[in-house]
Amino acid sequence: MGNQNNPEKIQLIEGWSFNKTNYIIFFIGVLFIIFGYIIMATGTVNSFQSLTLAPIMLFLGYIIFIPASLIYQEK
Repeated sequence: MGNQNNPEKIQLIEGWSFNKTNYIIFFIGVLFIIFGYIIMATGTVNSFQSLTLAPIMLFLGYIIFIPASLIYQEK
């Protein structure tokens, strides 16, 4: 009886199903984040690693791959 009164809730739950591709993209994002922090910690204060490479990797992990894993849907 509760499902018949709220069909939007059923569609939302079905729309958020993760498949293998979503988990792979999410895992890649987590790896980018982990390696970004490792690279930032191992570089010196004013090095290319700490000032350029690590922030780019963190940006890709947090802003590109993690949201992409949530948005991506197979047809």
